[in-house]
Amino acid sequence: MAARRIARAVSFLGTLVVLAAAPRTLAGPYTDALGKCLVESTTPAEKTALVRWIFAMMALHPDVQSVSAVTPQQRTAISKQTAQLFQRLLTEACGTEVRQAIRYEGKETIQTSFQLLGQVAARELFMNPRVAEGLTEFSKYVDQDKIKELTAPQKN
Repeated sequence: MAARRIARAVSFLGTLVVLAAAPRTLAGPYTDALGKCLVESTTPAEKTALVRWIFAMMALHPDVQSVSAVTPQQRTAISKQTAQLFQRLLTEACGTEVRQAIRYEGKETIQTSFQLLGQVAARELFMNPRVAEGLTEFSKYVDQDKIKELTAPQKN
């Protein structure tokens, strides 16, 4: 029971990390429609490809580069695949929504809508049982007694 709660908390934490990385913007109805179109027009395999691209780009950071084995050739292939996905979504699948969102709410709607797609794709990744299990691994190294102290009723 406690392990399940910790797993949920860690999964929630992982989702929060992904959401926190995205800048906060207010979306209007056209941005919402574009975001919905992007999400609905992307297959599970394409969402996975998008997460792979995000991971490959994050792996460029010097602080995490040592724990990634993404080669320059892989990064190029992943970038090409992602460019094709973005182009298909913008020009074919959601062209009408793109034009309306830009017309009525500005060009930043594209970024906001793709952030939503990235968040949905990452959330699906975190729901994978192996990933969820991996996210809980750190709990083996947490002093549970110290955590319990935080939640214990305070004595006055």
